[in-house]
Amino acid sequence: MAEKIKVLFLCTGNSCRSQMAEGFASHLKGNVIDASSAGLEAHGLDDYAVRIMEEIGIDISRQQSKSVDDLDETHFDYVITVCGHADEHCPLFPGTTRVVHRGFDDPPKLAESLTIKEEKLACYRRIRDEIRDYIETLPESLP
Repeated sequence: MAEKIKVLFLCTGNSCRSQMAEGFASHLKGNVIDASSAGLEAHGLDDYAVRIMEEIGIDISRQQSKSVDDLDETHFDYVITVCGHADEHCPLFPGTTRVVHRGFDDPPKLAESLTIKEEKLACYRRIRDEIRDYIETLPESLP
């Protein structure tokens, strides 16, 4: 059996998009991808992200929000930045790590002006589904 590729999903706060990507990669591609997530900072898990992932049977509630500084010397084959800020400020990773950018809109930012909870959740669901569609292309779509 081939060794799994190690993938880090990186965003600004490791609260939402990167957490969902890690959850999907572990759930859908766990046989070929060893998934992790981190942020440039750790902002804690977003409750709406946990909820909308739970709706589709993926529990991310036990994942921890962490910063890249918490990763020690872990080697990743790929770092996938899932937001523009993380792409622009991505730290250097040692060795043969390849950095790939696949940005997604920020659900909390999309939902911030909305007052109806179901409308807020709809923003999260749209991004969740976009992330799932991307994860389904992995690892074949990676350069």
